[in-house]
Amino acid sequence: MTKRYGLAALCLLLAGLLLMAVYGSMSSSAKSAAPQQNNGQLVGAQDAAPAGAGAAGAAGSSSGSYGSYGDLTSSPSAGAQPSSDPSSGGQPGGTLAVRNDAKLGSVVTDGQGFTLYRFDKDTAKPPQSNCNGDCAKTWPPVMHEGSIAGAGIDSSLIGEVTRADGSRQLTVGGWPAYRYAKDAAAGDTNGQGVGGTWFALAPDGKKAGAAQTGGSSSAPSASSNYPSAMPTGEAPKPHQSQAPVQVQISIMVHPQVGSIIVDAQGRTLYTYSKDVSWPQMHSNCEGQCTNTWKPAPPVDPSQIKGVDPKLIGKMQRADGTWQLSINCKPVYLYMGDKASGDARGNGMDNQWSAITASGTPAVGK
Repeated sequence: MTKRYGLAALCLLLAGLLLMAVYGSMSSSAKSAAPQQNNGQLVGAQDAAPAGAGAAGAAGSSSGSYGSYGDLTSSPSAGAQPSSDPSSGGQPGGTLAVRNDAKLGSVVTDGQGFTLYRFDKDTAKPPQSNCNGDCAKTWPPVMHEGSIAGAGIDSSLIGEVTRADGSRQLTVGGWPAYRYAKDAAAGDTNGQGVGGTWFALAPDGKKAGAAQTGGSSSAPSASSNYPSAMPTGEAPKPHQSQAPVQVQISIMVHPQVGSIIVDAQGRTLYTYSKDVSWPQMHSNCEGQCTNTWKPAPPVDPSQIKGVDPKLIGKMQRADGTWQLSINCKPVYLYMGDKASGDARGNGMDNQWSAITASGTPAVGK
């Protein structure tokens, strides 16, 4: 009997040891499996994060005076930092597109619809930007990284140029691309013709449309210096009988005003009595005033007809752009003139006058 109980106790002891061994093995396996699972999650998170994601996040949260330009995630350079030098003021263009402008024809826009421009003082062969410092604040360069060719854009014409600050700027047909700080909304072309050297970019890199000063879609604020109810933003439409394009300044006989000076499109040119003449030529038409009275771009003195070339000059405005001068006075276009041959601005506020062939204010109405 005693032997039988001893044998049973031995069996129970062996069973207990076996259960303890099995439990210990399971516990050890569970502990070793947990770290492996955690390590796998960490590796997966690192692998899923794109290179430079932090830079892209920073770029996506930053915005200049235009707001955000394009969706960086749509670009093959989504993880790249927009500019190698933030001081350049440049941002990527996003997905470039082509907009059909009623006046200029096909123009290149950035991913947000803002017009892109080219500068006559730059070069395309080889590409070189000559707009730096304060110029780049008014004309922010478009960065190459984060810019891709969209519908209507030949990707073979898209390139880049290294700027003086080391950043890489987008080029279209070899020409460095810029935005204009005074374009407040998508579709604005206020930079067209500024200084006679800035023009909207056509898809092939050439100048879009004809040279003219840009406009604004907003109405000017009231002031005693210029009319408050006149339309803004649209230059007078050229008449079929306008002077040949190569003649940049000529004389037109107006039925009420008499012989006055017009530009290549037959638009009447004006002077402002509050401006300062030579030797310290200065324009007192700034800000909202220029929405109604656009500074006329300089011309080639050799391309004029009926006017003494000695009367033709130019002056630099406060924003650094150049303006035509006649008889040592800054010259303007009036946005209230709807067609070539109009002279509605003559005598406006008793301060604005059309210009005679001798460079003096016209007196007719």
